Amino acid sequence: MTTETQTPPKKPRLTSAFQHLMSIHWWMAWCYLFLFISGYGIVHAIPNQSALLAPGYDFHKSMGVLVMALVTWRVFVLLRVWWKKYTRRSPRLTPQWWRKVILHTLLYIFMWAVPITGFYLSNSFRSNNVKFFGLLLPDFFPQNQAALPVASQFHFWFAYSFLALIIRHTLQQWKVVKALWRRFSQTLQRHTAKILPPS
Repeated sequence: MTTETQTPPKKPRLTSAFQHLMSIHWWMAWCYLFLFISGYGIVHAIPNQSALLAPGYDFHKSMGVLVMALVTWRVFVLLRVWWKKYTRRSPRLTPQWWRKVILHTLLYIFMWAVPITGFYLSNSFRSNNVKFFGLLLPDFFPQNQAALPVASQFHFWFAYSFLALIIRHTLQQWKVVKALWRRFSQTLQRHTAKILPPS
């Protein structure tokens, strides 16, 4: 008489679409980090007469165009993930689910709004004023010097509102952040140990 051994059920494997989504997530996180650093630098750190100012603006604008492309790509991948997930099983419409959806919806809105207002500011200042790593892009908005104060305020407040949402999102995912930091530190220590000889 044979006895059957029961194996514990396997955890569901992450779909390739979800892995793709998370890959875009981290590319965008790095891009927005560079955007915030370069934006602060060209406004507060680089003197107006410095030769670094023009390249700094060009880099900042190029990163803005890049994140616009990435967020558009990410929305399509997200819709694919949601379609696969929620056509099989409807979501549980709990308060926690709604808070998560509202926060992420606001994040996606600001992901687009911040670079769009940057385009508005650049185009209002001068025509043919946005390049993507040297490639001149068509204007989204007409040149309008009178709109500069409004465009500047929009870009400023949208950027810092977005930063506040990012901080909220980071705190909400603090366990994930700590786990990733621990993994990064361990990887860095292993590579350092291989490069540096023991004392």
